[in-house]
Amino acid sequence: MGAIATSRRTRSMAYDPVARALHWLTVLLIAAEYTVGLTMPGIHRNTRVGTLISIHLALGSGILLLIVLRIAWRSRHRPPPPPPLPRWQRYVAAGTHAALYAALVLTPLTGWATASAHGWPVRAFGLLPLPALVAHPPHVPPWFWEAHVFMVYWVLLTLIIVHIAAALYHRLIRRDSVLSRMLPGL
Repeated sequence: MGAIATSRRTRSMAYDPVARALHWLTVLLIAAEYTVGLTMPGIHRNTRVGTLISIHLALGSGILLLIVLRIAWRSRHRPPPPPPLPRWQRYVAAGTHAALYAALVLTPLTGWATASAHGWPVRAFGLLPLPALVAHPPHVPPWFWEAHVFMVYWVLLTLIIVHIAAALYHRLIRRDSVLSRMLPGL
């Protein structure tokens, strides 16, 4: 009886299956996006869209749509209550999550703006055509690309590392249920 009660309590403290699926799909798409982004050619004023750039644009715009879906889902489905945590950890966790969502919106938006300025078509998941965010000028402002690179390597990657480190801290050091709330299969 004790194992069944513990299993029910663990499930009630876990995120719902849709939230967990959206989280892990986001993880997979971001991992794929970083892999493609690191292997694609450098972007210059006259760079033409090739296969890797097309895949990068498809993944990035798909991530943006997925994050919008996650935000919509979360607005209607509150997360489960966290295990007891010190106040500072609750604030840091809330701030990190808010910053992650913001970065997961702003990073693809800066990439989309850069692609639009280059005159490149952007299709979410390679299928759904999206409108240009900015007009295609004869000269692409360098800050479009710089903003995207800054978001990718300094903001988003830092937040991902902090998020993973916190999950591992809770799993390996505190040995609480913070990580298990998002693991698949509960």
